[in-house]
Amino acid sequence: MASHTAEVITGGVVLVGAVGFFLYASQIAGFSGAGAGETYTASFRSVEGISVGTDVRLAGVKVGSVTDMELNPTTFRADTSFTVGADVPLPEDTAVVIASEGLLGGSFVELLPGGSPFNLEPGAEIEDTQSSVSVISLLMKFVAGGEEE
Repeated sequence: MASHTAEVITGGVVLVGAVGFFLYASQIAGFSGAGAGETYTASFRSVEGISVGTDVRLAGVKVGSVTDMELNPTTFRADTSFTVGADVPLPEDTAVVIASEGLLGGSFVELLPGGSPFNLEPGAEIEDTQSSVSVISLLMKFVAGGEEE
C-alpha cells in the first residue's frame, strides 16, 4: 500500500510540473487567454525578418502580435495586420517600424507613438511606416563605398 501511495504522489508531481511547463510555454509563445485587442494595419516596403506571430512592442513591452501579412499586387507592398491590447490607445500620428534586437537577434514590430491628442480608431491603417533594414545591404554599401576611393 505504501508503494502505491509513493507512485501516486510521484505521478501527481510530474503532472503538476507538466501543466506548469505548458502554461509557461504558452505565455512565451503568446497564446495567453487574454483578449486579442484591437486590430490595426500598415503597409511596408519590406517585411524581411518578421512573420505571423511576431511581437508588436511599445517601449520594449510586448503589447500585441502580427496576425496577417500579404503582398498587395497593386502597390507591391506588404500589407500587414497586427493586434494591440485594447488597453493601449495609439495616437493618430503613431509610426510603425520593423526593428531588430541586435546584429544576431530577431526582428519585431515597434510602435512609436506621436504626440497627437486624438487616438486611432480600431481597424485604422497606420501610414507612417519604416521597413526592415537589411544588414547584408548595409555591409555591401560599406564595402562598395570603401572601393571607390
